[in-house]
Amino acid sequence: MPHDLVMFGEDWDGHPSSTQHLARNLLASRKILWVNSLGLRRPRFTQHDFIRASQKIAALLRKSAPKVQAPLPENLTLVSPRALCWPGSRIVQLINGQSLSRQIEPIRSAKNFSKPILWTSLPTAVPVIGKLNERALVYYCGDDFGALAGVDHGPVLKLEQHLAAKADLILAASPQIAARFSDKKTRVIAHGADVDLFAAPVPRAPDLPKGKPIAGFYGSLSDWIDVERLTQAAKDLPDWDFVFVGPVHTNAASLSALPNVHFLGARSHHLLPGYAQHWNVSMLPFRDNDQIRACNPLKLREYLAAGTPIVSTPFPAMQPFAALISVARDGQPLSEALRIATLDTARNPMRQASVQGATWAARAREVAGLLDQL
Repeated sequence: MPHDLVMFGEDWDGHPSSTQHLARNLLASRKILWVNSLGLRRPRFTQHDFIRASQKIAALLRKSAPKVQAPLPENLTLVSPRALCWPGSRIVQLINGQSLSRQIEPIRSAKNFSKPILWTSLPTAVPVIGKLNERALVYYCGDDFGALAGVDHGPVLKLEQHLAAKADLILAASPQIAARFSDKKTRVIAHGADVDLFAAPVPRAPDLPKGKPIAGFYGSLSDWIDVERLTQAAKDLPDWDFVFVGPVHTNAASLSALPNVHFLGARSHHLLPGYAQHWNVSMLPFRDNDQIRACNPLKLREYLAAGTPIVSTPFPAMQPFAALISVARDGQPLSEALRIATLDTARNPMRQASVQGATWAARAREVAGLLDQL
């Protein structure tokens, strides 16, 4: 019999995470009570943190369910957590444990979540372990929290150690992440893709530049992106346009100064195929660091589903698809790899075929089988 879930993950209304993709597909067979994000670092005196804190406070003051841009799926209940963000503080952990259990327990009872599985993708949910009448504890680890940017690494890793010790099942997004935990209770669940969304032909996004070849990237432009290498490529290829779809969270001044570089801002997930299908090359221009070596980026399989040629710097998760990707090795100019990739359109159907079985629905069936054994 399918077990209901209380899930701690990212904010539901944000860009969909792997946890959210799995949750959407698990909803067909069970109820899910989803708790929006618990922070992974102490707040700082920045404009971003002030806005974020204001949004969280507004969500807490609302008596109704959190507002979202799209209707919630059937069987999903959404909760804005009443919790403080201060990883590493024992006092805050005690307060959060009491506050969250008092908030969630009445909802769990009213929605008839009998003996649910407690699933968390965030180590900061440790204070609620054992307080929600759960039958089992699942830790879904999609990132290396010891290397992930924007995290208070020391305190969060201590919470993760406690969580991993208590967990009945650990699901890891990559073998590199799985190696950090006990192999007796850890399973690797590779990321899936919205294959139908990205493979089905759609019209060209209206704000894509016209007239030149386009090298494109969507996602957060953050510290793990090799801005220097991208800048040199854009200088080497003045007859190309370089397009970035997503927020900018790093110093990209060297890129923005170039006339053939375009920052289009964030776009909703369902609009991304209109970009990825119609630029000439999709890029994965990552730095070589611990975070990237452990990552399994969602956009890798989405790019493959779109079929467009891909240029990537080397990292472990792309190795199974290396034959379908133009890999820009250390010392090789990114511009050279981009030129080579434009000659590789004949393998577009092969790229799409490589992920046909890697749907989120297939991943969720695999996860459901593990959950229902608990």
